[in-house]
Amino acid sequence: MSQDKSLTYTSYLALEEILGAQRPKSDEHDEILFIVVHQVYELWFKQLIHELRYLQRMLEDGNDARAFSTFKRLLTILKLVVQQLDVIETMTPVQFLSFRERLESSSGFQSGQFRELEAILGRRDPGVLTAYHETSPDYEKVKAALERPSVYDSFLRYLAGKGYDVPAEALERDVTRPVEESKGVQAALLRAYRDDGEPAQVAERLVDFDEGFMEWRYHHVKMVERTIGTRQGTGGYGAEYLRSTLHKPFFPDLWAVRSEL
Repeated sequence: MSQDKSLTYTSYLALEEILGAQRPKSDEHDEILFIVVHQVYELWFKQLIHELRYLQRMLEDGNDARAFSTFKRLLTILKLVVQQLDVIETMTPVQFLSFRERLESSSGFQSGQFRELEAILGRRDPGVLTAYHETSPDYEKVKAALERPSVYDSFLRYLAGKGYDVPAEALERDVTRPVEESKGVQAALLRAYRDDGEPAQVAERLVDFDEGFMEWRYHHVKMVERTIGTRQGTGGYGAEYLRSTLHKPFFPDLWAVRSEL
């Protein structure tokens, strides 16, 4: 089969569309940086969602090798996501304020992909849907994610498939509700940890990801405080709201068992 000679680096990566997608609302030098950083975030959110969906399938199939390799990729991307905040922190508060009013009511809190990512990880807050019109694609994607099993649900099925006694009520729980701590699940986790095999290592990778996500939230709070202080953000939220999201793990049972090991 002859190779299509019309395919180029530029066309394959759709660079004309990507590099033409930075459309600042002012002539301020730093606005391009602000746009690029947030667009790159959205690309990484897309990849994280893609990888987490794949991880769920590998866990439910009991495929340890693929699960571990996917965890490695997820954790590497998450580190990059955290480090990316260092780039935007090179912008001083005065530089940001020079174009901030041009953002009007647009806000990172409206990121449908970030809300979808949180939902895949288990956050259940239907209130986030109020940021979108009911006919918008973001509304549909986030709503669907809130109604599907989370990564933790897939992990519990994985654990049961490996022979651990996960309570039926945990396996059959209403996935539209937040995960609550379960003594029965914790007992199964303790046995897995004491066996010190692949399920224990999978559990540790989930803890790694949870910790990394909390690190990202903390760094994000400090970036906002550094840039706008205690002001409200363009979407009506600010550092105070962001601080309220800290120390809320996606996988509470995995943290609760630490004191029992």
